[in-house]
Amino acid sequence: MTEINNGIIKTVRGLAAKKNRDDEGLFVAEGTKCVRDTWDHFACRWIIATRAWYEQCGNASHYDKLVLAGKGHMARMSQFTTPSDVIAVYEKPTYVVNRERVQSSLNIVLDNIQDPGNLGTIIRLADWYGIRDIFASPTTVDVYNHKVVQATMGAIARVKVHYMDLETLFDEYPDLPVCGTFLDGTNIYTSDLPKRGFVVFGNEGQGISAKVGARASQRLLIPSASSAGSESLNVGVAAAITISEFKRATFK
Repeated sequence: MTEINNGIIKTVRGLAAKKNRDDEGLFVAEGTKCVRDTWDHFACRWIIATRAWYEQCGNASHYDKLVLAGKGHMARMSQFTTPSDVIAVYEKPTYVVNRERVQSSLNIVLDNIQDPGNLGTIIRLADWYGIRDIFASPTTVDVYNHKVVQATMGAIARVKVHYMDLETLFDEYPDLPVCGTFLDGTNIYTSDLPKRGFVVFGNEGQGISAKVGARASQRLLIPSASSAGSESLNVGVAAAITISEFKRATFK
């Protein structure tokens, strides 16, 4: 156990920026539920908490990582409007793609997703449906953005997000189908859907990019039941509908 100091405060505050997360190899999880859901899954640098929080919620096995701080210190480090009483600082993991698992599974692909909440929701969705790998374009929002981490509700500990060029990804698995939703697609509810492969979701405003769309082997449409309805679905909602339909096929 140690006491908070200006060096730790400066480091934690700096992790709000992706450049600093990359340079330091660290990210934060904030709040009791988020910390408890993740502290057994990542290498921990510090668990920074008020004494009252540690006495009520702490884990003795992390005592050597504990940094005691006052509420004023927590407010200086928090990335949220209402600071919590605990912040965990973890080392960013290095993942190796399990090619056999990818080859035999359904995998999510994200093409330039920008909203942290959407990414967090999709990671949580993947966890619910047992999807263990998400492949994201380099322009997709950072998975270790604090808003993403919070939105995953702990699923970030179980779903691996790999950043890479998507065309390279498809080239590495030429026999896997590539599916996505498009305005000119075939009704998803009446389509035969594969049980393995890649399911692509695109940018909130632009959808799937032309170069990634050109690689799609199956173009799908989530039909609207109303001609006067919304122009489009939120990507998190679209992902939930789409993955649910793909998983329905595995249960048949």
